[in-house]
Amino acid sequence: MGLFERYLSVWVGLCILIGVLLGNVLPDAFQVIAGWEYAHVNLAVAVLIWVMIYPMMVQVDFSAVKDVGEKPKGLVLTLVVNWLIKPFTMAALGWLFFRVIFADWVDPQSATEYIAGMILLGVAPCTAMVFVWSQLTKGDPNYTLVQVSVNDIIMIFAFAPIAALLLGVSNIAVPWETLLLSVVLYVVLPLVAGVLTRRWLVASGNTHQLDHFVGRLKPWSVIGLLGTVVLLFGFQAEKIISQPVTIVLIAIPLLIQTYGIFAVAYGAAKVMQLPHNIAAPACLIGTSNFFELAVAVAISLFGLNSGAALATVVGVLVEVPVMLSLVAVVNRTGGWFVAGAEDAE
Repeated sequence: MGLFERYLSVWVGLCILIGVLLGNVLPDAFQVIAGWEYAHVNLAVAVLIWVMIYPMMVQVDFSAVKDVGEKPKGLVLTLVVNWLIKPFTMAALGWLFFRVIFADWVDPQSATEYIAGMILLGVAPCTAMVFVWSQLTKGDPNYTLVQVSVNDIIMIFAFAPIAALLLGVSNIAVPWETLLLSVVLYVVLPLVAGVLTRRWLVASGNTHQLDHFVGRLKPWSVIGLLGTVVLLFGFQAEKIISQPVTIVLIAIPLLIQTYGIFAVAYGAAKVMQLPHNIAAPACLIGTSNFFELAVAVAISLFGLNSGAALATVVGVLVEVPVMLSLVAVVNRTGGWFVAGAEDAE
């Protein structure tokens, strides 16, 4: 691992502080950048995420993607965790904490909105960031691409019904433009660029050229991640400073949900004898969230200053540090997974 990857948790921590500081010192500048959006998708963030995941897309070997379906256990685990477990445990934890445990500290209306924001996070599995977590754990890039693609397709059809069921409303308005545009910007375009780049490099006949090119791009991937962190925390800096107690209350069930879902998925991967490079992305995609979509839907349904919007922002606040800690766990427990376990398929 290079300098950037080895101390990534330090850089992320610094960027969180820088984002909050700049957001409070230069709020007008961040408001201008926040206004660069289409269909609730911030274009500045989209560019940074594109820079972040393009180097990973170059590593996708389409000739091997077709073989992923021959070993479906990892995909089955991903789908079960993402769509049959995670949304419902998130809703249950939200109800438990804000209707029971924290009932004396939160008024009923705010509690309802906080629960709604948590539900929206739970119904939106990760799309773009999972490529980062997969790369940091040496996950199979071809498998990661397939699992993200399958989840995106399911999300188009399942997001609205599950969210409506758990929110208890039948007229939930899903910003379809946001959903589709996010998939195009965060997955399709960098994938096409990566495939074309890889094809051009392989066609040159120099087998070392591809590895050299990917190695030079890796720092840009981390820079894209850090830039995204600065912008996201800069956008929400005033809320983070003005409501510290509320943020802590929301963060507690989110932390329990995140670590709990990871434990369930990682334990199941061990029982299923998945190879480590499949178990890592399979577990991490269910643990992290498509927070861009969750924030957009919360704002559309409840308003920019609502408790639901704040809950989704707290999801962003806790996700990156927590996911880095889980990446460390995955990297240190590779020995739990028997080498060659993929042959058990």
